[in-house]
Amino acid sequence: MGQKKTTNEIISRAEDTLFTVQLGLEHMKGQDPRARLAGLRNLVVFGRSVTNILQNLRSTEPKFDEWYQPYVKEMEVDELMRFFYKLRSEILKEGAVAVHSSMSLNGDPMEVFKHFKAPPRAKSFFIGDRIGGSGWEVEVGEGETEKYYVQFPNEIPGLRVDINIHLSHAPERFEGVPATELCEWYLTYLARMVADAKKVFQ
Repeated sequence: MGQKKTTNEIISRAEDTLFTVQLGLEHMKGQDPRARLAGLRNLVVFGRSVTNILQNLRSTEPKFDEWYQPYVKEMEVDELMRFFYKLRSEILKEGAVAVHSSMSLNGDPMEVFKHFKAPPRAKSFFIGDRIGGSGWEVEVGEGETEKYYVQFPNEIPGLRVDINIHLSHAPERFEGVPATELCEWYLTYLARMVADAKKVFQ
């Protein structure tokens, strides 16, 4: 058996894991659609790990359960917390997360072609696919295509494109909310819990 961890070590590990969750959110806000999905998976999986790590304080702090029970009750009745808990299990079992995107476009979409050169065998250009990416459908074989992603510049003169990804199976009242906003709320909750544990037990 490993050596018993101290309160300080447990809280330090919770803070380190929380930082991983924060990195996940940063990737979600980036331009690379695959990195956004990776960031989402990391945020959800390691977010749950934060609470698991904090529960190790039960072995070092006699009043841990007294402190933790109000959080347990909050998480049990909060539908978004329950959703993130379920989502983690789905990601670990299936390795994927169901998302879709929404897009608003103002201006002339033909401005896009002034900024991106089509790769060889490109068939069509797409904006805002399921994971919020844009780029070219490229023929790679007989009747087979692959997506060639490009990164939109922050500003294209004469065109504004806003793309958000959404969690497909989020509770109904959150269906139209961008995934980044829901994840920011989740991160804020976890950060408050870690900060409170540090204040109470250190």
